[in-house]
Amino acid sequence: MNRREFLQSGTAALALTGASSASAAPAYDDQKVRRVGLIGSGWYGKSDLFRLIQVSPVEVVSLCDVDSTMLSNAADMVATRQRSKKRPRTYSDYRKMLAEKDLDMVIIEPPDHWHALIMTEAARSGVDIYVQKPISVDVLEGQAMLQAARKYNRVVQVGTQRRSTPHLIEARDRIVREGKLGKISYVDVYCFYHMRATANPPDIAPPPNLDYEMWTGPAPMRPYNRLVHPRGWRAFMEYGNGIMGDMCIHFFDMTRWMLDLGWPTRISCSGGIFEDKASKADIPDTQTATWDYPDLRIVWTQRSWGDAPDPKYTWGATFYGDKGTLKMSVYSYDFIPLNGGPSIHRDVTYEFDQYPEDRTEKDLERHVAPAVRVHMKDWLAAIDARSKPVADIEQGYISTASCILGNLSMKLGRSLKWDEASQSVVGDEEANRLLARAYRAPWVHPAPDNV
Repeated sequence: MNRREFLQSGTAALALTGASSASAAPAYDDQKVRRVGLIGSGWYGKSDLFRLIQVSPVEVVSLCDVDSTMLSNAADMVATRQRSKKRPRTYSDYRKMLAEKDLDMVIIEPPDHWHALIMTEAARSGVDIYVQKPISVDVLEGQAMLQAARKYNRVVQVGTQRRSTPHLIEARDRIVREGKLGKISYVDVYCFYHMRATANPPDIAPPPNLDYEMWTGPAPMRPYNRLVHPRGWRAFMEYGNGIMGDMCIHFFDMTRWMLDLGWPTRISCSGGIFEDKASKADIPDTQTATWDYPDLRIVWTQRSWGDAPDPKYTWGATFYGDKGTLKMSVYSYDFIPLNGGPSIHRDVTYEFDQYPEDRTEKDLERHVAPAVRVHMKDWLAAIDARSKPVADIEQGYISTASCILGNLSMKLGRSLKWDEASQSVVGDEEANRLLARAYRAPWVHPAPDNV
């Protein structure tokens, strides 16, 4: 299948796959022992793996990371958590790990600039895949990932677990789908967390436990400093898409899922570094983006400084309808009707009695753990049925690319009109050239034609 055929038969149609409800418990074989590997053994990689271990008797066969200390520590932790108590094999190169051909599933959680190369190689190797959001750093990477999933018949779940968050599923079913909001014409998506790095540490030699050459991979080689690793790499556009790619995608994707939306028709974005010019970080500290749909506009607002308009909703989405307003976050939702009727409030559901290890696991986002478990169950059910999961790679591609196009609009200083059929920006060759980024040699961009 070449790129033209792919666009005509797959992305151009873009039926809203993966829109199945997660409100019913996904049906999967909860006794089947599946062999799983993890690539990227840092904070969220371990967190997602441990949620999978909680809901299925998987055998963690192998781990991969370019930080030898992080890798060894993760292997020790897995040995205490999985049922067999075996310590998984460890690798520093994902290609060697996948070449063993002894896995059924792989979880991919390195920094964003590695997602496309690893995911496409994993698809070729014949495993089913869980890949973190955003799926890619440029648009053509996402196209290649979608084509690889379809070409090799792989079940791919993206880590946009708002689709599997119990109280948000309830908000969709009880408020949105029952028509309590009426006609929805405007959605705010926002993040006011003070999460942008503010330090300006000196560049230094990488630590001996980190293979910085391999860590950098296809990204531009920049001097190492302590913001880069671990967990600080999102401060740099070389490795991701800023707070837009990290935080916006979650609730933008949730909005698409709740309202059955596909591609936006026009994207516009402005912003920059307005408040904190002393930090080494090069991502925006202030950003506003809009995505236009027929009779609907979604607006993203981000400030990593100052107060939030509503201290109860500092990261989330607000749906405005002609009958009411619905505010949603990872912690709660609030429905406020316009006619003076009863409001509805729900809080996140914790599961400490069923999963007591949630109380003590280091760095666990405890309010997110139930959603990740539902997301893992949905992935397992889709694997058993050979069907599309709730956050299928196609849905991850649309949401990721829409955020990337927002950043491109800000960079170019103009709005972009997106053509779904051709998967290109209408009448803007400069923007279309930016749909793929340059790769550092010897790494080769996984364009849709060569997966």
